[in-house]
Amino acid sequence: MPDQSILDSNEAVTARLEALVSNLTDAGLAADLGGGWTTAVALGHLAFWDRRIAYVLTRWKDGGEPHQELDDDVVNTALEELLKSLQPREAARLSVESAKLANAAIAATPDSIANQLIAEDHAYLLSRHNHRTEHIEQIERALG
Repeated sequence: MPDQSILDSNEAVTARLEALVSNLTDAGLAADLGGGWTTAVALGHLAFWDRRIAYVLTRWKDGGEPHQELDDDVVNTALEELLKSLQPREAARLSVESAKLANAAIAATPDSIANQLIAEDHAYLLSRHNHRTEHIEQIERALG
């Protein structure tokens, strides 16, 4: 299991995300974040990356393939139009649900896997709070 401070930070930022999402109006979900993204697109983006790590860690823990690096820019660009097609409220709901799934998968990660990720400079996969914070702050700036 990853260090407790990572788990605590993931949980704290998930609570922050849940509070943000619960207060978003339709206009807030449609707020322009720049680069063609809205708040809803950013939340869908978070949902994808959290679900990905939840799946990767669960599969690996259950004896499947270990984590494999992706070209994040390619994935984000390929997903953009799909994320734009999500209903904004559904993107918001999925962002919170996916954060909780990722948190649970991270908490259940055996030391051997967590240590390997850290040794291979992939600790960011366990510290999901960093990515979530980046987009929460982006949304908060756009909402003023």
